[in-house]
Amino acid sequence: MSFDSLGLKPELLRAVADKGYTEPTPIQREAIPAVLAGRDVLAGAQTGTGKTAGFTLPLLQKLGSRSGRNPRALVLTPTRELAAQVAQSMVDYGKYGDLRTQVVFGGVSERPQISNLRNGCDILVATPGRLLDLCEQRAVSLAEVQTFILDEADRMLDMGFIRDIKRVLKMLPASRQNLMFSATYSDDI
Repeated sequence: MSFDSLGLKPELLRAVADKGYTEPTPIQREAIPAVLAGRDVLAGAQTGTGKTAGFTLPLLQKLGSRSGRNPRALVLTPTRELAAQVAQSMVDYGKYGDLRTQVVFGGVSERPQISNLRNGCDILVATPGRLLDLCEQRAVSLAEVQTFILDEADRMLDMGFIRDIKRVLKMLPASRQNLMFSATYSDDI
């Protein structure tokens, strides 16, 4: 099976080829068509198996082209390192499109992040604490989020983010696509 058979647009296939990938991994073969079909997805696969591309590629396709100021997709990650990696994947795979990705996380000044958000974004990659801070300051609105992605859900719970995740969920529209990707799944998740 090739990426061509997954129903991805030519510009996404070109970006995949640029990265040197020819065949999707098992998680990508299963997740990409399900995300494109608009289904909620609960996916588990070990680190290094291509989970990020499993949600990034179909998300970029579903969002299409640039929209208004507020994000239409939110990716929540447990650490700033992972947030930066996911945002870079969005940029790499979306390089032949015009969608805007912004990343926000703690441990650095929020001023540049607020400034970037004022320019608008289609995809927001964030850690829970910084996202909640920026929402409280009204620097970003989650009212237009169509797709919510919880990445590394197992680590989110291990790190004690459950309350923050619940607060974020209350800010999202009730009608949305939910994607959860994790290396492991406990009963709590």
